[in-house]
Order: sequence, then C-alpha cells, then structure tokens
Amino acid sequence: MHKTYHKPTHSIAMGYILWIFGFLGAHRFYYGRQISATIYFFTCGLFFIGWIVDLFLIPGMNEEADIRYNQGDIDFNLAWVLLTFLGLLGAHRMYMGKWITGIIYLLTLGLGGLGYIYDLWTLNEQISIKNGLAERQ
Repeated sequence: MHKTYHKPTHSIAMGYILWIFGFLGAHRFYYGRQISATIYFFTCGLFFIGWIVDLFLIPGMNEEADIRYNQGDIDFNLAWVLLTFLGLLGAHRMYMGKWITGIIYLLTLGLGGLGYIYDLWTLNEQISIKNGLAERQ
C-alpha cells in the first residue's frame, strides 16, 4: 500500500503548547475543530475530562490537519500566533496579505471582537485557500 506524503501544515509542538490552554478550546481551534473548540470554551474542556483525553488525541488531530489544509507561503503556525496575541489588531490578516481588513481590525479592535471570533472559526480555511490559490499561479 502506497502512503501519500503531505507537507505538514500544523505543528504537533504548537498543538501541545496550545493544549495547555486547551480547556478553553485553543488547540481544537488550531486544528480546525471549531464546534468542539466552542464547546470546550464554554465547558472548560468538558469539565477538564475532554481536555485530559486530548493529550492523547493531539497526534491524530495534527495528522488530519496536515491532510486537510494546503501548505504554502503563508505559515499556519505564525498566523495562529499572530491571531492569538495580536488578532484584535489585525496582524494575522496583514500577514496573509489582507491589508484592508487588517487595517479595519486595527482601527476597530477586530470589529469589536466579532471579527476575532470569526477568524478563530475560519483561519485555517482562509490560509488554506490563499495557499491553494498561490500554488495554482
């Protein structure tokens, strides 16, 4: 059986670093599991039980993310760090070349936080699409 090699898009080390804050869903947002991440956020990682179980599930989540998303010039790890720490200022959007919305985020603190939440839900797809389009050109 031939195994297809996919370029890594997500870092398992970053997954475990985010797991530390995973009771708020951080690592699940990173791996593109928005619904469970939102549930973790409101239930403290399913009352910390799901958070502990995820310690063992992260390698599988990492592998699935590497298969699901397109690698390219925009680095997932850097974009997630920028979103996490400077997201309300639009740094991650400027990094992705979305200058207009980045400046809007800068002037409105991520549109009052709603844009920040939107990007938690969609950042992986945004990056994957940008990388996929760049690959086609």
